[in-house]
Amino acid sequence: MSEYLGVEVNIASNDPEHLEWLQAAAEGRLVLQQCEACRHLRYPVGNACPFCTSLDWEWSEVSGKGTIYSYGQVMHPIHPAYREHGSYAIILVELDEQREYPTADDGLRLISSLVDAEGNPEPESRVQIGARVEVEFADLGDGLGLPRFRLSGEAPEGEVWSLPS
Repeated sequence: MSEYLGVEVNIASNDPEHLEWLQAAAEGRLVLQQCEACRHLRYPVGNACPFCTSLDWEWSEVSGKGTIYSYGQVMHPIHPAYREHGSYAIILVELDEQREYPTADDGLRLISSLVDAEGNPEPESRVQIGARVEVEFADLGDGLGLPRFRLSGEAPEGEVWSLPS
């Protein structure tokens, strides 16, 4: 059985794309869909390219390195699985691939969690816009994994910012 934080993970039988995405994560690979027509990478997983509407795509492995573009702090657990974590950050990571493309206001961004080396939520004091992160994977069992991010230790690009305490 696949599970995350004690909750069973179920993938609908008519959703092979999400299943393949989680299977790649179990192999330690962060993959995204790449349009075969315009070659843009995209996330979240979907049927058609949001740039050119082509239905033709392939999986493309990305580095998993990026920058915290934005974040929010969840003050009260929204799911019983997070009860023991108290407050935690939800981050929007801008991956190094396809930055500011196709325009300066665009980028390849993923919503995820920020965890420490043990897989626990990073304390709010360590979450900063502009901080560099890298992907890591939680083992869900049954050949599935979940991409999450942790601070990489790389110097930030420019100034960092965080919510006032």
